[in-house]
Amino acid sequence: MNETIFKAMQEADLPSVLELYNHYIVTTTATFHPAPISMETLRELISLEHPWYKAFVICHAGEMAGFCFLTAFKKIEPYNRTVEVGVYVKPEFTRRGLGTRAVRYLEKVAAETGRKVVIASISGENAASIELFRSLQYEECAHFNRVGEKWGRAIDVVFFQRSLEDDAAAAGDAP
Repeated sequence: MNETIFKAMQEADLPSVLELYNHYIVTTTATFHPAPISMETLRELISLEHPWYKAFVICHAGEMAGFCFLTAFKKIEPYNRTVEVGVYVKPEFTRRGLGTRAVRYLEKVAAETGRKVVIASISGENAASIELFRSLQYEECAHFNRVGEKWGRAIDVVFFQRSLEDDAAAAGDAP
Protein backbone atom coordinates (compact mmCIF):
# COMPACT_ATOMS: atom_id res chain seq x y z
CA MET A 1 0.00 0.00 0.00
CA ASN A 2 1.90 3.07 -1.27
CA GLU A 3 -1.05 5.41 -1.28
CA THR A 4 -0.69 8.78 0.44
CA ILE A 5 -3.75 9.93 2.37
CA PHE A 6 -4.32 13.31 4.01
CA LYS A 7 -6.46 12.85 7.09
CA ALA A 8 -7.95 15.83 8.89
CA MET A 9 -5.93 16.20 12.08
CA GLN A 10 -7.80 15.27 15.25
CA GLU A 11 -7.06 15.79 18.92
CA ALA A 12 -5.86 12.17 19.12
CA ASP A 13 -3.16 12.92 16.51
CA LEU A 14 -1.58 15.76 18.48
CA PRO A 15 0.85 13.67 20.60
CA SER A 16 2.44 12.17 17.44
CA VAL A 17 2.46 15.57 15.73
CA LEU A 18 4.09 17.16 18.78
CA GLU A 19 6.74 14.44 18.88
CA LEU A 20 7.62 14.98 15.21
CA TYR A 21 7.62 18.79 15.49
CA ASN A 22 9.82 18.62 18.59
CA HIS A 23 12.20 16.32 16.69
CA TYR A 24 12.67 19.10 14.13
CA ILE A 25 13.10 21.65 16.91
CA VAL A 26 15.93 19.78 18.63
CA THR A 27 17.74 18.46 15.52
CA THR A 28 17.38 21.15 12.83
CA THR A 29 17.04 24.83 12.11
CA ALA A 30 13.83 24.19 10.14
CA THR A 31 12.05 25.91 13.01
CA PHE A 32 13.60 28.46 15.33
CA HIS A 33 11.96 27.35 18.56
CA PRO A 34 14.90 27.11 20.99
CA ALA A 35 13.50 24.13 22.91
CA PRO A 36 10.73 21.54 22.59
CA ILE A 37 7.27 23.05 22.78
CA SER A 38 4.30 22.03 24.90
CA MET A 39 0.98 20.66 23.73
CA GLU A 40 -0.56 24.05 24.57
CA THR A 41 1.89 25.83 22.25
CA LEU A 42 1.22 23.29 19.49
CA ARG A 43 -2.50 24.00 19.77
CA GLU A 44 -1.71 27.70 19.23
CA LEU A 45 0.26 26.88 16.06
CA ILE A 46 -2.16 24.42 14.46
CA SER A 47 -5.90 24.91 14.02
CA LEU A 48 -8.13 21.87 14.23
CA GLU A 49 -11.50 23.59 13.84
CA HIS A 50 -10.93 26.74 11.74
CA PRO A 51 -12.85 26.91 8.43
CA TRP A 52 -9.76 28.12 6.46
CA TYR A 53 -6.71 27.12 8.49
CA LYS A 54 -6.69 23.36 8.39
CA ALA A 55 -4.26 20.68 9.50
CA PHE A 56 -3.73 17.17 8.18
CA VAL A 57 -1.84 14.04 9.10
CA ILE A 58 0.07 12.62 6.15
CA CYS A 59 -0.45 8.85 6.05
CA HIS A 60 1.71 6.81 3.70
CA ALA A 61 1.78 3.03 3.37
CA GLY A 62 -0.52 2.83 6.39
CA GLU A 63 1.76 4.86 8.67
CA MET A 64 1.75 8.41 9.98
CA ALA A 65 4.50 9.89 7.80
CA GLY A 66 4.15 13.54 8.79
CA PHE A 67 1.76 16.43 9.01
CA CYS A 68 0.93 19.57 7.11
CA PHE A 69 -1.17 22.63 7.76
CA LEU A 70 -2.44 26.00 6.61
CA THR A 71 -2.22 28.94 8.99
CA ALA A 72 -2.82 32.67 8.90
CA PHE A 73 -0.11 34.69 7.18
CA LYS A 74 -1.04 37.75 9.26
CA LYS A 75 -3.85 37.84 11.78
CA ILE A 76 -5.73 40.86 10.43
CA GLU A 77 -8.59 40.81 7.94
CA PRO A 78 -6.87 42.40 4.90
CA TYR A 79 -4.55 39.36 4.79
CA ASN A 80 -7.33 36.76 4.86
CA ARG A 81 -6.71 36.04 1.17
CA THR A 82 -3.28 34.62 2.04
CA VAL A 83 -2.30 31.46 3.92
CA GLU A 84 1.03 30.14 5.07
CA VAL A 85 1.88 26.45 4.66
CA GLY A 86 3.81 24.13 6.91
CA VAL A 87 4.96 20.62 6.04
CA TYR A 88 6.88 18.26 8.32
CA VAL A 89 7.72 14.74 7.18
CA LYS A 90 9.34 12.05 9.32
CA PRO A 91 13.00 11.66 8.32
CA GLU A 92 12.47 8.07 7.18
CA PHE A 93 9.79 9.26 4.74
CA THR A 94 11.68 12.15 3.14
CA ARG A 95 12.71 12.14 -0.53
CA ARG A 96 9.60 10.12 -1.50
CA GLY A 97 7.51 12.94 -2.94
CA LEU A 98 5.40 13.40 0.18
CA GLY A 99 6.35 17.08 0.50
CA THR A 100 5.26 17.74 -3.07
CA ARG A 101 1.97 15.91 -2.55
CA ALA A 102 1.37 17.76 0.74
CA VAL A 103 1.97 21.21 -0.76
CA ARG A 104 -0.28 20.45 -3.74
CA TYR A 105 -2.97 19.13 -1.40
CA LEU A 106 -2.76 22.26 0.77
CA GLU A 107 -3.01 24.47 -2.33
CA LYS A 108 -6.23 22.66 -3.28
CA VAL A 109 -7.67 23.09 0.23
CA ALA A 110 -6.66 26.77 0.26
CA ALA A 111 -8.33 27.39 -3.11
CA GLU A 112 -11.49 25.57 -1.99
CA THR A 113 -11.74 27.91 1.01
CA GLY A 114 -11.29 31.01 -1.15
CA ARG A 115 -7.67 31.79 -0.30
CA LYS A 116 -5.75 33.39 -3.17
CA VAL A 117 -2.05 33.29 -2.21
CA VAL A 118 0.10 30.64 -0.53
CA ILE A 119 3.24 31.66 1.35
CA ALA A 120 6.08 29.48 2.64
CA SER A 121 8.54 30.87 5.19
CA ILE A 122 11.69 28.74 5.21
CA SER A 123 14.92 28.75 7.19
CA GLY A 124 17.77 29.70 4.89
CA GLU A 125 19.55 26.54 6.07
CA ASN A 126 16.69 24.25 5.03
CA ALA A 127 17.98 23.38 1.56
CA ALA A 128 15.48 20.53 1.05
CA SER A 129 12.46 22.81 1.61
CA ILE A 130 13.92 25.57 -0.55
CA GLU A 131 14.48 23.01 -3.32
CA LEU A 132 10.92 21.70 -2.86
CA PHE A 133 9.23 25.09 -3.27
CA ARG A 134 11.45 26.05 -6.20
CA SER A 135 10.58 22.75 -7.90
CA LEU A 136 6.89 23.58 -7.44
CA GLN A 137 7.39 26.91 -9.23
CA TYR A 138 6.95 29.04 -6.15
CA GLU A 139 8.47 32.48 -6.57
CA GLU A 140 11.15 33.53 -4.11
CA CYS A 141 9.68 36.84 -2.98
CA ALA A 142 11.84 37.79 0.00
CA HIS A 143 15.17 36.89 1.53
CA PHE A 144 15.77 38.26 5.00
CA ASN A 145 19.37 38.09 6.10
CA ARG A 146 20.20 36.93 9.62
CA VAL A 147 16.72 37.57 11.07
CA GLY A 148 16.32 34.30 12.98
CA GLU A 149 18.58 32.83 15.58
CA LYS A 150 19.21 29.32 16.80
CA TRP A 151 22.12 27.64 18.51
CA GLY A 152 23.96 30.97 18.71
CA ARG A 153 23.84 31.52 14.93
CA ALA A 154 21.97 34.17 12.98
CA ILE A 155 20.04 32.49 10.17
CA ASP A 156 18.37 33.81 7.02
CA VAL A 157 14.68 33.35 6.30
CA VAL A 158 13.46 32.91 2.73
CA PHE A 159 9.86 33.51 1.66
CA PHE A 160 8.25 31.84 -1.35
CA GLN A 161 4.79 32.50 -2.73
CA ARG A 162 2.35 31.15 -5.27
CA SER A 163 -0.75 32.88 -6.57
CA LEU A 164 -3.71 30.52 -6.75
CA GLU A 165 -5.50 33.19 -8.81
CA ASP A 166 -2.82 32.86 -11.50
CA ASP A 167 -3.24 29.06 -11.42
CA ALA A 168 -7.03 29.41 -11.84
CA ALA A 169 -6.61 31.88 -14.72
CA ALA A 170 -4.16 29.56 -16.48
CA ALA A 171 -6.63 26.70 -16.10
CA GLY A 172 -9.46 28.83 -17.47
CA ASP A 173 -11.32 28.97 -14.16
CA ALA A 174 -11.05 32.73 -13.62
CA PRO A 175 -13.83 35.09 -14.70
